[in-house]
Amino acid sequence: MAKGTRATLAVEKAKKPFEILEYHYDPDAPSIGLQAAEALGLSPAMVFKTLMVTAGDEICIALLPSDRELNLKALAAIAGKKSAAMLRPADAERISGYHIGGISPLGQKKRLRCFIDDSAQNLPFMIVNGGQRGLQIKIAPQHLQAILDARTADLASKD
Repeated sequence: MAKGTRATLAVEKAKKPFEILEYHYDPDAPSIGLQAAEALGLSPAMVFKTLMVTAGDEICIALLPSDRELNLKALAAIAGKKSAAMLRPADAERISGYHIGGISPLGQKKRLRCFIDDSAQNLPFMIVNGGQRGLQIKIAPQHLQAILDARTADLASKD
């Protein structure tokens, strides 16, 4: 393996098959996920962004396709809370142990409840951040869900 991060080590420890994909990270891109999808030549529907959110008094992770927006009301409801909000970038970095542009749902400093947009269930594989800018992990949705003990839900805002 070319790159070893806490995220890739978490997948290895779980003994689930995965691939590492590398691309040129553009710090000035307006959307990290969309830039990653374009650089990798993949549909944005397959490249999932990792969002750190507060649901009530709990910090959670939401994974959804890079071309979609998070429905905070839906996340709050699925988490059993009254409200949800995006975490400030500095807080997301401190809590996850990763830098913005490299936040992975895997290998975070503390295990957090994770929710994956249910669109992932229809995919043969999905791409999530590998814990470093320019590094992605390609993995089967059911494997990622098992590793994260994640729940799937309709998290994306309706157009």
